[in-house]
Amino acid sequence: MLFLFLEALLFATAAIVVVGSLIPFIPSHHWWIRAWDFPRLQVACIGLLACGLAPFVSQPIGLLLGVPAALATSWQAYRIWPFTPLHPVEMDLIPKSDSGTQVTIVSSNVEMPNDRFDDVRALIEDTDPDILFLMETDDRWYDALKDCLARYPTIRTHLRDNYYGMIFATRLPVRDLDIVYLSHDDTPTLFAELETPAGQMFRFVGLHPRPPVPGNDTQDRDAELLYAARFARKLDVPLMVVGDFNDAAWSSSSRTFKAVGEYLDPRVGRGLVASFDANRPWLRVPIDQLYVTVEMGVSEFRRGGNVGSDHFPLIARVEMDREIVDQANREPANVPTKKRELADRIVEDYRQRLNRPED
Repeated sequence: MLFLFLEALLFATAAIVVVGSLIPFIPSHHWWIRAWDFPRLQVACIGLLACGLAPFVSQPIGLLLGVPAALATSWQAYRIWPFTPLHPVEMDLIPKSDSGTQVTIVSSNVEMPNDRFDDVRALIEDTDPDILFLMETDDRWYDALKDCLARYPTIRTHLRDNYYGMIFATRLPVRDLDIVYLSHDDTPTLFAELETPAGQMFRFVGLHPRPPVPGNDTQDRDAELLYAARFARKLDVPLMVVGDFNDAAWSSSSRTFKAVGEYLDPRVGRGLVASFDANRPWLRVPIDQLYVTVEMGVSEFRRGGNVGSDHFPLIARVEMDREIVDQANREPANVPTKKRELADRIVEDYRQRLNRPED
């Protein structure tokens, strides 16, 4: 009876890891396919269980199920590997400085129904960020935080009751600030041109596209990410892209976004810094992102405490002094011409579908 149970468990776990590893290869934007981009760590753990069970069941069943499970687990480990301390870092941490060339950012999806306003206020007061970017904010959230936000001379709100509201606040000099819609699905994107206290100009992009859930396929999300990157990079200035991407850092779409935009990711070589799900540790995935161009360095990158949301906040401190940054950053990998041309076609097709003028 025990052997039958072990064989059944091996079959189930091997099936999950093999199927869960093959589905993401399907070139489709359907939500139920792209949702498998998220749980690579969880699928890999199930695969390890399958590999551990294989020697304890009758052969050749153990071999026939264990080998595919081992191959699938190895593939998942390969995709996760850049986001572990075993991988070389892309960005060495730069010592903190008060020279005016560093800015602190807090990005947090507060989860609209969440009512732990005091925890978010404490987050803002404790970190005192130069840039604050909050997502899923409605009128109730603004009313609860407006006294705390009063410390910022520039505040832009886009309050919605559909889980896609935004609050942006900064004490930095602002050259330009706008919220635009780069998709058909009523999800806003925030663009800002800011200056550090030392006078360096940079661009900030805040994103919160829709996740792959029933009723939401990912064609708009993926094109919106690429479009936002190109739209923001028109000026030859340093650029950071921040927000709840609703896309795992290791997914093909995030990897394409990072490669085409020639971004660096402070997660690489440091660990998952898994921001979602804050309430269920076994489901955690890195979907809240910070990408920067090579002109920016990172002095701090970490996850904040639980504020009652299903997301943890992200906290970062970014350096703009090029002499310091050049010594800390690796050059981004060259993008294959075919990948860049494919991304350009996606962006152009998407722009035409949106009936937007040339950006």
